[in-house]
Amino acid sequence: MSTVNPRRWWALVVLAAAQFMVIMDTSIIGVALPEMQKDLGFSQSELQWIFNAYVIVFGGLLLLGGRLSDLVGARRIFVTGWAVMIVGSVVAAAAQTAWVEIVGRAVQGVGGALIAPSAMTLLMMLFMHDPKELGKAMALYGAAAPAGGTAGVFLGGVFTEWMSWQWVFIIYIPIGLATLAATRLLPDVAARRGSVDVLGAVAVTAGLALAVFAVVRAPETGWGSTGTVLQLAAAAVLLVLFFVIQKSVREPLMPLSVWRVPRLGSANLAMTLLGAAWIPMWYFLNLYLQQVLGYGAFESGAALLPMTVLLMIFMTAITARLMGRFGAKPLIAGGLLVLAAGLVWLAAVPPTGTFLVDVLPASLVAALGMSLAYIPAMIAAMSGAPQEQAGLASGIVNTTYNVGSALGLAALTAVAMSQGADRLGDLPALTDGFSAAFIGAAVIAAVGGVVTLLVMKSDTSLASAAAAPAPQGEKASV
Repeated sequence: MSTVNPRRWWALVVLAAAQFMVIMDTSIIGVALPEMQKDLGFSQSELQWIFNAYVIVFGGLLLLGGRLSDLVGARRIFVTGWAVMIVGSVVAAAAQTAWVEIVGRAVQGVGGALIAPSAMTLLMMLFMHDPKELGKAMALYGAAAPAGGTAGVFLGGVFTEWMSWQWVFIIYIPIGLATLAATRLLPDVAARRGSVDVLGAVAVTAGLALAVFAVVRAPETGWGSTGTVLQLAAAAVLLVLFFVIQKSVREPLMPLSVWRVPRLGSANLAMTLLGAAWIPMWYFLNLYLQQVLGYGAFESGAALLPMTVLLMIFMTAITARLMGRFGAKPLIAGGLLVLAAGLVWLAAVPPTGTFLVDVLPASLVAALGMSLAYIPAMIAAMSGAPQEQAGLASGIVNTTYNVGSALGLAALTAVAMSQGADRLGDLPALTDGFSAAFIGAAVIAAVGGVVTLLVMKSDTSLASAAAAPAPQGEKASV
C-alpha cells in the first residue's frame, strides 16, 4: 500500500489554485477585449484570436503535456509549465502589436498544457489510496475550473477599469512565482524511460489551429472559396495523420487502446459540446454588456459575479451529492439541457435590455447547467483509467473541452458576424448578431444533452466516491 502523504490537502490547495489560474487565463481577458482591440488594432472578427491563440495551443499540446508528465515526472512538468506561463505573461503584457499579443497568448497556452495534466496526475497520486478522499479532492479540483473561468471575467474587469488591460497578464507573474515556491508540497516521482511522440503533437496542434483559422476566415473569404476548402481539407489531413501516427509509432502520444476505458468516449464528447456552448456564451455576453448596454469593464465583470457564486456553491456542495444519488449520465445530460435553456433565454436580449431583467436570470440558469454537467463529465472520463494513464486521460478530457471551446467560438463568431455583430455602434445589428450566437450555442448544448442520453452507459458506482464526504478529521485541513 502506498504511503499516505500527510500534506496532501495543502498540496491540493496548490493544485486547485493552479487549475483555477490556468482556466482563468482563458477568460480573464474577456472584459479587457474592447480595450485591447483599441490599443492593438484587432478587428471585431479577429478579436477572438486573443482567446483562441491560447486555447488552440493549450488544447493541442495537452496530450503531449500528459505524456511528458507520465515520463519525466509530474512535479517537474508542473514546475516547467509555470515557468513557461510566466514567460508568456511577460510577452503578452508587453505587447504593442496584435501579432506579439497572439504570440504571448500562445506561449501561455504551452505553459497551461504542461500544468493541467501534470496537476491531475499529482492529484491522483495524492489521493488514490482512498476513494472517498479522491472523490472529495476531485470535486474541489473540478470546481476550480469553471470558477476560474467565471472569476476571470470579474477580475479582468477590475484590472481593466482601474489599472490597465496589461494587468490581466501581469498578475500571473507573482502568482506563478508563489506557486513555484509552493511546489515543495507536491510529491515527486523519478523519471522513467520512454520516447515522446513529437510528430504526433505537431500534427494534432497544427490540424486544430488550421481548422479554427479556416472557420474564422470563412465569413470574409466565403465558405465555398478555394482557400477555405483547402484549409479545412489540410486540417482534416493533419488530424487523420495524427491518428495514423498513433497506430504506427511504438510509444504514441495517445494510445488508441485508451478509448476502451468505459465512458471515456461519451464523456469526452459531452465535454467537447459543453466547451463549445459555454465559452462562446461568456465571450458574447461580455461584448453585449459593453458594446450594447454600454457597461464599463468593471461593471461588465461585476455583472457576471453572481454566476461565480452559483458555480462555486453547486460545484462544492451540491453537484457531488446529486451525482452520488443519480449517477453521472443524468447530470451531464440534464446540465447540458439546462445550459441550452439559459442560452435560449439570453438570445432574447433586446438592444435596450437591462441587467436585472434580461441578463441576470438567464445567466444564472446557464451557470446552473454548467455546474451540473462539468464535474460528472470529468469524473466519468477519468474514472476507468488506470493510474499509469492518469496523465493521458486528463490530457484527453482537457483537450476535448478546449478544442470544443476554440471551434465553438470560431463557428459562432462567424454566425454572429454574418448577422450584424461586426457593425460597431449599430446596437440593433450587434444585438441580432449576439443573439444568433446564443441560439447557436443553445443548439450545441441541446445536442450534447440528447447525445449523452443516447450513447453514455449508466453506472452509478463511479459516483459513489464523489458523493461521499471526506473524513471529519480531514475537512478542517483543506
